[in-house]
Amino acid sequence: MIDILHGLVGWLPVGLPAFLFVITVVVFFHELGHFSVARFFNVTVETFSIGFGRSVAKWTDKKGTEWKIGWLPLGGYVKFLGDENGASVPDREILARLSPEQRANVFQSKPLYQRALVVAAGPIANFILAIVIFSGVLMLLGQATVLTTVGKVTPGAPAAVAGIRSGDVITAVNGAKVETFNELVSAVRAQQAHDMAIGFTRQGKAMTVDVKPRVIKTNDLYGDSVKFLGIGVQPAFTESNARYVALGPVAAVTGAAQQTWFVADTSLTYLWRIVTGHSRSDQLTGPLGMASVSKQAASAGFMSLLQLAALLSVSIGLINLFPVPILDGGHLLYYGCEAVLGRPLGERAQDVGFRLGLAAVLGLFVLATWNDLVRLNLF
Repeated sequence: MIDILHGLVGWLPVGLPAFLFVITVVVFFHELGHFSVARFFNVTVETFSIGFGRSVAKWTDKKGTEWKIGWLPLGGYVKFLGDENGASVPDREILARLSPEQRANVFQSKPLYQRALVVAAGPIANFILAIVIFSGVLMLLGQATVLTTVGKVTPGAPAAVAGIRSGDVITAVNGAKVETFNELVSAVRAQQAHDMAIGFTRQGKAMTVDVKPRVIKTNDLYGDSVKFLGIGVQPAFTESNARYVALGPVAAVTGAAQQTWFVADTSLTYLWRIVTGHSRSDQLTGPLGMASVSKQAASAGFMSLLQLAALLSVSIGLINLFPVPILDGGHLLYYGCEAVLGRPLGERAQDVGFRLGLAAVLGLFVLATWNDLVRLNLF
């Protein structure tokens, strides 16, 4: 317990501000997406809140929207005129008291396509934020290319048998110069299973050894066993073993869009594998895990913290598109039903859906938090 308290005290000065920064940025842009499109369609917005609970700060703009910061900064919401709460559940009593002029600006009275766009704007804003951040990093810091310093040698693999060690810098394959790890991989695979001469330096001394590639077994991102032809070395993931090349605006945006797609695709694949029983759910991360990662990112520098915000933004945008009532995707599901049926779903059906959706989200939150507690050795 003393170790846990000591770790908590050490985390607070850096971890807490970093965590709050990341969450606030991501939530703000998500809600700003809803807010901006709602304003575009002349929907009256009563409240724009970052965080839940009692307000610690608030102000009202010229159009009557109350902007506030809640004491519990783990989310946010935009509340429209005529809504019962921030989940856009209509309040029939309030709606009945509105004048025709006011009712024209109520979210529920807008055409179906406008309501759908307002709802979808939140997740879309998250994806745009991620692309903007990734683009900025690629233009300012540059795109990282991993060089050929060896970080790890697989025991018993061809490289280990030949005497290659961690810290060696591989310079050539059969006399052909290699400068990046991708070039090394391509050169090795081009030789197939034939013997090759691997040139490297160790503490400044040039050396050459003969290596014969073979099939290496390892695990992929999802824990599945995969095979590939190689010599059994992994690069050192350090700043000194990376080269950064700044990209122009077009290349940066293209690269950022690819990174955003990769994060979304990897996340969806992992979740699908959990559902189908091909992966374990113990890698799901909750708020405690995110707080821990935020501290690590902040310690690595502001750019790392921004990249973490981009990753989280993609995840938040993606999760909110799931067709689960209470999430944005659940509202879109209801609107899809409305488009097919020609009328909204009944209030009871929607209410049951929201309750089930809330139970599902809370269950996922509890599972992710339990994973955090286990990883932090609190249980």
